[in-house]
Amino acid sequence: MNSRDFDVLIVGSGLAGLSAALHLATTHRVAILTKRAMSDGSSGWAQGGIAAVMDKTDSFDSHVDDTLVAGAGLSDPAATRFVVEHAPESVEWLRSLGVPFSEEDGHLHLTREGGHSARRIVHVTDATGAAVQQTLIQRVRHTPNITIFEQHMLVDLIMASKLGMQPNRCLGLYALDEATDEVVTFRAPHTILATGGAGKVYLYTTNPDTATGDGIAAAWRAGCRVTNMEFIQFHPTCLYHPHVKNFLISEAVRGEGGKLLLPDGTRFMPNHDPRQELAPRDVVARAIDFEMKKHGLDCVLLDISHQPPEFVKEHFPNIYARCLDLGIDITREPIPVVPAAHYTCGGIHTDLSGRTDVAGLHAIGETAYTGLHGANRLASNSLVECMVFARSASNDILATPLPSPPAVPQWDDSRVTDADEAVVISHNWDELRRFMWDYVGIVRTNKRLDRAAHRITLLQQEIQEFYGAFHVTSDLLELRNLVTVAELIVKSAQARHESRGLHFSRDYPQTAPVAEPTTLQPA
Repeated sequence: MNSRDFDVLIVGSGLAGLSAALHLATTHRVAILTKRAMSDGSSGWAQGGIAAVMDKTDSFDSHVDDTLVAGAGLSDPAATRFVVEHAPESVEWLRSLGVPFSEEDGHLHLTREGGHSARRIVHVTDATGAAVQQTLIQRVRHTPNITIFEQHMLVDLIMASKLGMQPNRCLGLYALDEATDEVVTFRAPHTILATGGAGKVYLYTTNPDTATGDGIAAAWRAGCRVTNMEFIQFHPTCLYHPHVKNFLISEAVRGEGGKLLLPDGTRFMPNHDPRQELAPRDVVARAIDFEMKKHGLDCVLLDISHQPPEFVKEHFPNIYARCLDLGIDITREPIPVVPAAHYTCGGIHTDLSGRTDVAGLHAIGETAYTGLHGANRLASNSLVECMVFARSASNDILATPLPSPPAVPQWDDSRVTDADEAVVISHNWDELRRFMWDYVGIVRTNKRLDRAAHRITLLQQEIQEFYGAFHVTSDLLELRNLVTVAELIVKSAQARHESRGLHFSRDYPQTAPVAEPTTLQPA
């Protein structure tokens, strides 16, 4: 019997998933499934920090206002206030677990980032995500009620309706165990999707290879709505270097005085926005995209070398060391940078308890749409969103009686064969990421979106044939999920007849008078 029975299944081992596991494990048997190793998600890569009102000169109203401004009128006010007001306790919870936040004179050191009107970014130098992840992974590994399944890739959710049962609810999931190459059945009355974003749908991304939209695609197949998938945040400053594909140059470099330059040394941000380098990310990314296309450039330059060398090394030790390894001394010379797909602002539609449209299924973290980010995420609001919703989803589950799960069938692959054409999968993967970059990138047009939609339809037919006829592999599963996510992004972009936040259309350059989210409903 391959069945594994738990009270709660958590898919994903980033900040959202690990936080939820720790909140639940006092009373519930929890399984964490992660498709690579525990530390391979996006959370560990977050350099900037955690936005929270921790200074008496700052206020919740100010943090809410900054978030609403960055969200370009689309952030949900109730969700925004909910996150902002629960942010400080989330930071204190991490401190109680031993996260070594940077301090100055015995107090938390707060930095400032683009879009924030005050210093409110709690951080661990320039490697906040890594420090938080290491602390939580250590805690999780030593918590008795948590079982970890690494190298287990989500195949699909098990839905009662598919088994002819009513009422419909999520009964668990099927996962591919990479070690044995077999699909294993997990049962639980509660499943939490914390699978992160979908940056790998684009050719250039700051995301790790795991960010393939698995949770979003699985929830869509299970009958959940998705919202605002057109809003993909492109980080303006990813290191441009032939040997490094996704090293991020933190927003905080601009926050501490970094200037964006053309190769001849000319500053260009003053021509694009009065806030200059401290404008929100979408403005900066579009400005860089514009200058690169106008001048035929492969990249632009980000210069912090006017600051004292000690200042640069103290504030950005990891960026300094990584660039130095590649022969770039950032205390003396500028950093070559290029925009890259960074953060998925939309996702699985949830409420303030992380509940989806399907009973027994919650979604938290980047995979969820909570209403916080609107049309553009404010810097450092993502880690705190992970923690606030991990707690609210856990509280919701803790308050719900545990039904005993019904019997579910094992995975049946008796009628499939091993694929002999892995080249088809790698070719389709490459084609998808290239046309998404070219046609559904920072600047969009109706014609480009139509072209992308046409190619997606063709790819889906091929992938569905593969999925039905061959033994599943992680590459095939990820490609299937990415094509689903690509379809959701394109459909959402086609439905938005305006330019707002991260979605900029040449055909609809105006902003509509009323801001409406884009919600897609599965057939």
